[in-house]
Amino acid sequence: MTLPTLTFSDDQAEAYDRVADMLRAAGVNLNDGMVLPAKEGKAQVMALIGKAGSGKTLLLAELYKALEGAGIEIVSGDFESRKRREKRTLAILAPTNKAASVLRMRGVPATTIHRILYTPVYDPEYERIAEWLTGSGEKPETEALTEELLDRAFVAYQGHKSVPAALASAGLRGSDFITGWKRREEPLDIGFVDEASMLDERQFEDLQEIFPNLLLFGDPAQLAPVNAPGGMVFDGMKPEQKMELQRVHRQEADNPILDLAHALADPDLQFADFERMVEEKSKQDDRVVWGQRVEVDLMARSPVLVWRNNTRIRLIHAFRAVHGAPDTELLEGEPLICDGLELPLKHRKKRLDLEARGLIKGAQVIYLGPGRKPGFSRLHVMGAEDPQVSAASIVKIEKPDEEEPFIPFAARMGATFLHGAAVTIHKAQGSQWDTVQVFAPDLFVAARMGRVEAGQPLWKRLAYVAITRAQERLIWVVRNRLSKPTGPLVVDDLKASAAPRLMLESEEFE
Repeated sequence: MTLPTLTFSDDQAEAYDRVADMLRAAGVNLNDGMVLPAKEGKAQVMALIGKAGSGKTLLLAELYKALEGAGIEIVSGDFESRKRREKRTLAILAPTNKAASVLRMRGVPATTIHRILYTPVYDPEYERIAEWLTGSGEKPETEALTEELLDRAFVAYQGHKSVPAALASAGLRGSDFITGWKRREEPLDIGFVDEASMLDERQFEDLQEIFPNLLLFGDPAQLAPVNAPGGMVFDGMKPEQKMELQRVHRQEADNPILDLAHALADPDLQFADFERMVEEKSKQDDRVVWGQRVEVDLMARSPVLVWRNNTRIRLIHAFRAVHGAPDTELLEGEPLICDGLELPLKHRKKRLDLEARGLIKGAQVIYLGPGRKPGFSRLHVMGAEDPQVSAASIVKIEKPDEEEPFIPFAARMGATFLHGAAVTIHKAQGSQWDTVQVFAPDLFVAARMGRVEAGQPLWKRLAYVAITRAQERLIWVVRNRLSKPTGPLVVDDLKASAAPRLMLESEEFE
C-alpha cells in the first residue's frame, strides 16, 4: 500500500496518522493495505475539525482513496449487493444533496445521510440486473430488458456508477424497479460525514447505530443547527476524540475569500474595519466584488444570503416582480427551497420515497413546470445524482407585511416549498455556489445589535458562514438595490444536463 503522494502540512499529517490508527484498530491497515474481517468491538467516533481552507476536504479525499485502494467497498446508498455484505465498507455522507455534490465534483462518491438511513427495495427481476451491473453477478437472461437495452444500461453504469440512472438510460422509471424504501436494518462499517456542524443529536445517534467506526468532518466556526441549543455534536466529544487542523498553508494560493474569512478571527476587528477590508480586496482581486446592488440574474441559481427573514421576503418579492411573475403561478426556472414534508403517519413509505429522491428539508430545487396531475410539480433537485423528479407539492410564496403566505397551487399533501431566490445564512450552511451574494446591510444590523453567540459576535459568525459558501467569487452587496434581469428565466441547461437521468413521478396519495 502506498502513502499519499501529496505533501501534507504537519497537522494534516498528524490527523491522517490518527485516523489511520483508528482504522487499524478496526482491522484496516492503510500502510500495508491489509484488511481483516470486521469484528464486534467498541464503537469508535472521532471528529476532524478545522476552519475553511485548513484541508479537511483534502484529507477526506485522500483517506477515501487509500481505503478504496485497500479494497474497501464503497456504499453509495444507491444499490447494495447482498453478495458483498461480508466485505468491509465505507460510506461518505453529507447532510444535503448540495453538500454531497460538492464532494462528488472533487471525485469523492458522497451521498446524503437519508440515502444511507433508508435503502431501496428492488423488484427481484431488476435486482438480478443490478447485481450484474455492480459486478457481483452474471449477465442475466431476462424479459425485463432486451440484450441491446442491457448493454446500454451497462455502458451508462460505467460512466456514473448509478444503478437507477443506468436503468433509466434503458427507458425505465424508478417505479419499475424500486418497490419501496425501508429503514436500514443491518449496520454498515466505516462512515465519513462531511459538514458535521449541521448534524443534530438525533442524526448523530442514528449514525452511531449504523457505523461502528464514525469520523466527522466539521467547521467549529460555523453556526450551530437551529434545533441544537447545546451546540454542534462534536462540541460534547472528549478532547482525545477530536483533532483540529490549523490553517498553516494556503489552499488555492492567495485566495482572497479565505483571507477575509480568517480575518474575522481577530477579536479587535469591528464591522466597519471588516467592510474596509472587503472594499480593499475588491480593488486588488476580481474574485471579491464591492456590490452596489443585488444581481438578479444570479438569484435563480445562487440565492442571496441574508440574516433577517423580512429581508429575505422583500428580496424574493422583488425578484418575482422584476421577472413579471404572476401571483397565481410559478414561472419555469424559479428557485425553490424544500421546507419539509406534510404527510400523515400512514404515508411513511411515501415520506421515505420523497426524502430518498432528495426532497429533504433545505434542498434547493428549480421549478420546471406543472406535473401531469393537479398539484404536482416537475422539479430539478440541485446536487442530486438523479435530479429530475415530479412530486406532489405545496408551494408557499411569502409577501412583505402579510402574515399568511400566498399558495399559487397545492396538492392535498406532499413536499412543501418556499421561494429560494434568497435564503437565510443559517439555511445556506452545507451548500456552496460558484458566486455568492451576501447582503451586507443585514450583517450591519446584527453588528449594531451587539448579539453574541458561543462567545463571538454574531455578525462575525454570520459573515464567516456566508463568505465561505463562495467557491469562486464573493459579491458583498452594500445597498438595498436590485438590478434588472438581462433575460427571462431559463431551464434548458438543466434539462440537457439531466437528459440521461431519471424522471421520477410520485404516485398520488390515497
